Amino acid sequence: MRREKGSQLKKRTRKQRLGAALFLSPSLIGVFLFFVLPFFVVIYYSMINNPILGEFVWFENFGNVLRNAAFKIAGKNTLKFSFIAMPLSVILGLLLALLLDRNIPLRSQFRTCFLTPMMVPVASVVLIFQVMFHLNGAVNRFMVNFGADKVDWLKSDQAQIVIIILFLWKNLGYNMILFLAALESIPKDLLEVATLENANAWQIFFHIKIRYLTSTILFVTIFSLINSFKVFREIYLLTGNYPYDSLYMLQHYMNNTFKSLDYQKLSAAAIIMSLVMVVIIGALFLVENYFGKDVEE
Repeated sequence: MRREKGSQLKKRTRKQRLGAALFLSPSLIGVFLFFVLPFFVVIYYSMINNPILGEFVWFENFGNVLRNAAFKIAGKNTLKFSFIAMPLSVILGLLLALLLDRNIPLRSQFRTCFLTPMMVPVASVVLIFQVMFHLNGAVNRFMVNFGADKVDWLKSDQAQIVIIILFLWKNLGYNMILFLAALESIPKDLLEVATLENANAWQIFFHIKIRYLTSTILFVTIFSLINSFKVFREIYLLTGNYPYDSLYMLQHYMNNTFKSLDYQKLSAAAIIMSLVMVVIIGALFLVENYFGKDVEE
């Protein structure tokens, strides 16, 4: 009897595994075809001289990309933009969440106001910013009233300021909602005990709230970093394929390289950018693990 029950159990387990494999197979095939296979194709292209001859030159393409003047400009501008826009997005989102976490008047209206940009199409946003920051636009007219000179914002060294404002306006609302949800999850009894122990607002924030927010800060930082690398869409709609030097990003370099069918440089540049992002995200995980381990324990 025991042997029969054991054999029936094994047959049932095999059927369950077979059924699970059949249900998962479309997703696994899709992941392999559209993620795993292209990943190895990109590595292959980055190490050959051209797709026709297919001769391996190993790391020569990476050296050519790193020495390329356009890539240097694009990389410098992308890192500069990311390291300015990303911290601002995280810090301002957290400050807004802390403000709206209090019982202030018109709290729900403020929350709706900051979430509205997420519903506006990108093309409409770009059109508004083109009108505002044009040489004869609203911003320059306002500045002229105070005796300042006109600035051709999108064709000057101050062009990144426009994109940073656009990036923050578009992303602050989402970051704010994530931080608000994290603030709601902090144990209320812990905050009450801290208040009874005469802890001030700064002590409560740095010793309690910030500890419980570390995982959310990590997520929002990574999310903002990824979005900062995807700002090409807005810049392209504002300025086209070849913008002013201060707005020439890595995505411009890759897009223009793709149009010239130079797959070797494109693949090498993509791998370099991926490695940089892996290093940055890895460092963020180490920082989060250091500051958040006592909360997890």
